Amino acid sequence: MESLTSKVLTFLQENPEGVSGQNICDACGVSRTAIWKVIRRLQEEGYEIEAVRNKGYRLLRAPEILGEEQIRSYLHSKWAGQTIVWEEVTGSTNTDAKALSEKGAADGTLVCAGSQEGGRGRMGRVWQSPPGTTISMTLLLKKEELPAEKASTLTLVMAVAVAKAIAACIPENMQEKLQIKWPNDIVLNGRKICGILTEMTMEEFLIRDIVIGVGINVLQESFPEDIADMASSLYLETGLRISKAKLIALVCEEFEKAYETFVQTMDLSGLKEYYETHMAGIGGKVRVLDPKEPYEGISRGIKESGDLLVEDGDGNIREVYAGEVSVRGLYGYV
Repeated sequence: MESLTSKVLTFLQENPEGVSGQNICDACGVSRTAIWKVIRRLQEEGYEIEAVRNKGYRLLRAPEILGEEQIRSYLHSKWAGQTIVWEEVTGSTNTDAKALSEKGAADGTLVCAGSQEGGRGRMGRVWQSPPGTTISMTLLLKKEELPAEKASTLTLVMAVAVAKAIAACIPENMQEKLQIKWPNDIVLNGRKICGILTEMTMEEFLIRDIVIGVGINVLQESFPEDIADMASSLYLETGLRISKAKLIALVCEEFEKAYETFVQTMDLSGLKEYYETHMAGIGGKVRVLDPKEPYEGISRGIKESGDLLVEDGDGNIREVYAGEVSVRGLYGYV
């Protein structure tokens, strides 16, 4: 249920030139006094709101506050994120989403946290989420129409969604530097800014739920020396302090669109062109870190199933399933 505060924030954000108090009252069905109280509360939280007699209210600056009300004020999806569970600190939003699923949480439930203490990536890697700097979010899916063998492909569907959401928040001249590193990373200027982790729970050979965790580096100003050459943040790469609440809402909206495209064919045929156009390393040399047989080759894009296509030294096209395999650029991260 959208709160009055979220509704007022939406009006202010969608009307940068200002909006009359009466218009807000009429749309929300409340009194001018109720709106005035919400405005005062927002000002106390750090929102700079100009109030001009007979003209209305204008949002001059919004503080970097992240919570359910802020996310909902930007959200325009149909089902993704319509239920929001917010935690200031948690172990893992994926773990929380699974627990909520067991208790009957709805399809599309969004779990977000100010910081994670036990975030993780593929193959058990640690994903660090310092307070106030990152987006830590998980979408819970309960899709009866989805065959179990298709679940892993949703990582690539989410990668498309995240890339489109980030592109909407950065300058046009930087968008060509935004890429998807197969299968689950988003990179900007060759450095990782986002990781995606999809996990599935089965019951009697049927999918009980799928959780898709997304971690985005938004406001970090530095990274430890051992990862500084391959990790970065949106702030470091663009100089912009992008609203985390807005970006979370955009990810939900773009995933909803991408998922609806995906289920039409149950593969990536409708998303493949976008994915490959933005794919890091395509046409370049890569090293496939297969524990059974590491090898080098040339990245030739992806199959509609989501598998990576790599041309080996003998000219054969080999299909790489994400599983426990990593792929790196021959001379660097991408």
